[in-house]
Amino acid sequence: MLTTLLDSIHDPKDLKKLSESQLVTLAQEIRDFLVMSISRTGGHFGANMGVVELTIALHRVFDSPRDKIIWDVGHQGYVHKILTGRKDMFPTLRKLGGLAGFLKRSESEHDPFGAGHSSTSISAALGMAVARDLRNEDYHVIAVIGDGALTGGMAMEAMNHAGDLGTDLIVILNDNEMSISNNVGAVSKYLTRLRSDPNYARAKQDIDHLLSHLSNVGQKVTKVLDRAMEAARHMILPITPFEGFGFKYIGPIDGHDLRQLIPVLERVKELEGPILLHVLTEKGKGYPQAENSEDKWHAWPSAAKPNQAPSYTSVFAQTVAEMARRDERLVVVTPAMLSGSGLVKFQKEFPTRTFDVGIAEQHAATFCAGLAAAGKRPIFAVYSTFLQRAYDQTIHDICIQNLPVVFAVDRAGIVGPDGETHQGVFDVAYLRTVPNMSIMMPKDENELRHMLFTAAQHDGPVAVRYPRADGVGVPMDEPLHALPWGKAEVLREGRHLTIVALGPMVAEAMKAAERLAAKHQIEATVVNLRFVKPLDEELLLSLAKAGKPILTVEEASLAGGMGSAVAELLADRGAMVPMRRKGVPDQFIEHGGRDEVLHRLGLDADGIVEDALELARQSGQVPQALNRVGT
Repeated sequence: MLTTLLDSIHDPKDLKKLSESQLVTLAQEIRDFLVMSISRTGGHFGANMGVVELTIALHRVFDSPRDKIIWDVGHQGYVHKILTGRKDMFPTLRKLGGLAGFLKRSESEHDPFGAGHSSTSISAALGMAVARDLRNEDYHVIAVIGDGALTGGMAMEAMNHAGDLGTDLIVILNDNEMSISNNVGAVSKYLTRLRSDPNYARAKQDIDHLLSHLSNVGQKVTKVLDRAMEAARHMILPITPFEGFGFKYIGPIDGHDLRQLIPVLERVKELEGPILLHVLTEKGKGYPQAENSEDKWHAWPSAAKPNQAPSYTSVFAQTVAEMARRDERLVVVTPAMLSGSGLVKFQKEFPTRTFDVGIAEQHAATFCAGLAAAGKRPIFAVYSTFLQRAYDQTIHDICIQNLPVVFAVDRAGIVGPDGETHQGVFDVAYLRTVPNMSIMMPKDENELRHMLFTAAQHDGPVAVRYPRADGVGVPMDEPLHALPWGKAEVLREGRHLTIVALGPMVAEAMKAAERLAAKHQIEATVVNLRFVKPLDEELLLSLAKAGKPILTVEEASLAGGMGSAVAELLADRGAMVPMRRKGVPDQFIEHGGRDEVLHRLGLDADGIVEDALELARQSGQVPQALNRVGT
């Protein structure tokens, strides 16, 4: 088998042994490896192809793990993993028990900070830099942040603080004009002007080229020349917003040119105070299909499954478009998740009623509040895990004022390969406690349509959660109609126990009920709860009054979730009945295939049967079950 340069890289120190031409060869080998590997496992593709040279240069110039390199989000962290001894683990990428898709402190000493949400790197890096200074230690802290993540308010807050402190800190702005979709907003437009102004670029190139060649002169002379060149630059060029924050701004430079990257990084390494190096890269670099696609292949496209049911996300998008054609008040707001939320076609049909606000969930929530207060019916399309970032605005700006905002909570439940940072398991618990908030989840894709319609008619905030999954393949009934508010539905009658299920767990509960009847002669009632808030108190109390044990099943956190709501209701009303709650335990759930993770958690038909049998045995109300379980 032919040995490659990449085969010789087991640690970042190995890069320092290679010549400049060998580094160029290595970059191509890494791209070839990424294409081969990610085509098999799936994963974030475009951003990683774009940062190959930048990652090589960073590890060539700096000394990880002593120097701390913090990758914002981690979408672009695969090359870093390859160069830090994890190449052989890539066949397990995003699989159960395998290599994580994001950076994790527990995975490598070269991962000083983990993240799956954007815009956190500068804050974390500043904290590390300040801790370094307080301990009188000496190492570099580097935050690598994309231009998409820079639209997040947290990044600006961190820059404001860093500029005020004046701490030694390096921020690499990886500017590829993209996040998951095309970037939006004034920051993006400003960066575009910096990229495209030939006079600015020419002047900056000349000045920065001179700065990069000052490393061989004496330290005092260097500082004098630095100040002189800085003064000259401000006479020639306007002060950038970054300099207004107190950063020394260098760039923009070509992020695919190692001959330029390495000497500039060497120079940056010697500068004091907060530095921002503006690096231009191309998402999907080196793979024509990605370079020419609209989303630059943010993730490797999955192969289409024959005869598959539509995804919940696509049904959401189609339904919202149908509703918008009927109701001119309806508008859609999303925080940089236009494509992820399935809204690209909606934007084309309703360009003036679609608002991608960038990676700014807090702003998105309060923007929706303003829209609703002025008579519009906003639909806030947001992933469950990202809605966590807008919790205060949800309470303070939407719910206290009881404004009619529909939260379309995508990726609710187990998302699978993205792991702990993206599992949408907490929203039921944190939304259920907020007055005026209502919460629904459909059992199938058809019910999702009618829930969205129902939510849009309600005069108050409503969250409609739905999973990252394909539907179950049911027919779509017409027309859209409102569901009975706060009412569950009984799908199956049984005399021995009751299974109260939410969302995708309803289909699993139905399978479990059939197995219980066929194999154990236990007849279970199955309830599609539909509404977590308000609960169908009348139905639940009548089921408890009948004395049958109750098993609740949800794809959400047990702490404060749907099962807790049912238990609280029964306790408050003095309805004493054997009960068991089934859901996501009090732990962070690691990455893996969605079905694999659900099975491990017991959130499938097999797990429901097991708990139902145990509950039947413990309740002492099902003699037949007692005999069978005991044998």
